Amino acid sequence: MKPLAAFAAAFLSLCACSPKTSDVDGLNTTEITFPSGKTVVAETMLRDIDQMRGMMFRDSLAKDRGMLFVHPKEENVPYWMYQVRIPLDIIWMDQQRRIVEIAANTPACTSKSSRDCPSYGGHEKARYVLELAGGGAALYGLKVGDTLSF
Repeated sequence: MKPLAAFAAAFLSLCACSPKTSDVDGLNTTEITFPSGKTVVAETMLRDIDQMRGMMFRDSLAKDRGMLFVHPKEENVPYWMYQVRIPLDIIWMDQQRRIVEIAANTPACTSKSSRDCPSYGGHEKARYVLELAGGGAALYGLKVGDTLSF
């Protein structure tokens, strides 16, 4: 019984590093709480293929929704807007879920060539990246140094 208890304790300690996700509308989602107490439900991108696709080809994102990217470790991760159709706020967070960088109202890239789309952010090491509809960071009063809960 003791090996099982040790395994359970180790497993639970690992769970504290990852966001708690649920299945809403058939999507893997995470509820994110801002310092103001307001929340959004974010589609959670864990797999490389999902992270590459992200918000590509989508025509809208409700103000109470988002997309959370979970990277395996803290690193510099610039994002781009190739084939993304709407402006987004991109918010980078470190391991402690503290905002380290915000790119507000990043414009959709209408170019047919990915080479013509600029990259945004990635100047600070981040483990988590949250995308909100353009203007979302201002709407929720988010700023560098804030810590989000999820």
